[in-house]
Amino acid sequence: MKLIFWLSVSIVLYAYFFYPLWLFFRARLFPRPIHREPILPTISIIIAARNEEVHLQEKLDNLQNLDYPAELIETLVVSDGSTDRTNDILLNQTDPRVRSILLPAHSGKAEALNRAIPAVQGEIVVFMDVRQRIARDSVKTLVESFADPAVGCVSGALILRDGEETAPQGVGSYWEMEKAIRRWESAGGSVVGATGALYAVRRSLLPPLPASLVLDDVFIPMTVARSGPRVIFEPRAVAWDNLSSSPKQEFRRKVRTLFGNYQLLSLAPWLITSENPLRFEFISHKLSRLAVPFALVGMILASIFLYGPIYRFPLVAAVSIVTLGALGFVHMPIGIVSRAAHLALAFVLLNTAAIVAFYYFVVGKKEVWVH
Repeated sequence: MKLIFWLSVSIVLYAYFFYPLWLFFRARLFPRPIHREPILPTISIIIAARNEEVHLQEKLDNLQNLDYPAELIETLVVSDGSTDRTNDILLNQTDPRVRSILLPAHSGKAEALNRAIPAVQGEIVVFMDVRQRIARDSVKTLVESFADPAVGCVSGALILRDGEETAPQGVGSYWEMEKAIRRWESAGGSVVGATGALYAVRRSLLPPLPASLVLDDVFIPMTVARSGPRVIFEPRAVAWDNLSSSPKQEFRRKVRTLFGNYQLLSLAPWLITSENPLRFEFISHKLSRLAVPFALVGMILASIFLYGPIYRFPLVAAVSIVTLGALGFVHMPIGIVSRAAHLALAFVLLNTAAIVAFYYFVVGKKEVWVH
């Protein structure tokens, strides 16, 4: 039991403390600067959409206001078997720079992107989602890094804003920690994945996507890194999104993302071989977090059978976190404890989602789109 306890403790500490600490020092002791300069390559924006009538027109209007020469930019929207007014909105577009592909049946995001990629001509392809708004200078800022020939993919930054009062605000804090890790990964080498709401890739480096792929924003950057170029994080290129309106909605999104990480191991087993130059970072950043909920269970179970304050601590901490999380879930007004309650709720949601994602992966459940 002691072995299980200390192994579990080691996994949790490594995922949340030692790996970020190692990145922090690597970024400062062995930095790899990027050469940036204002450049204006031709740009193709690709958006895959399914039943996005609520957000689509606002997104297209947002793109019309980009600070980028209009003659150098095109937008291609692929409607993946939409059954609402998405297709009507696309068919009524009069701007010649906006094109659309209307798929008659729902095939999944990866297939939608596979249809779009051969149809664009830009030197740089920018991937976006429909829901998020982006800053006027975001595309111009992204492409500055492509002045460095060693760069093959650039990820923007997603800024989460508070929406409904019941939103799981602790998720925003975890996202800030995630962005710090991405900054440090980028400063010392390459980022493991990109921000799906906004990232850019040299068109010559784009791979075909597996049909059932969930995380294009990890598969594409990792494939780029496999071929040699760097994948970097550009925090000045900003997209905005609201926090999920409910813990349930955020939970479903996290299950999808974590399921996608498990799926990558099946679709791209080279990620954990020497073919992947970012194998250490991928295992440390992605896989160690998948192991954390199981390590937490191991710690709690071991603490039941072991004696001593240090072995009892995980059990006491688990009860405290679940209690705080429950208070955060019901949005009980508890003054200065509110922030701790939201953080606890986010922690419980994220780790429970990882276990559910593992179950879905084992039983072969497929969930392609989550709104």
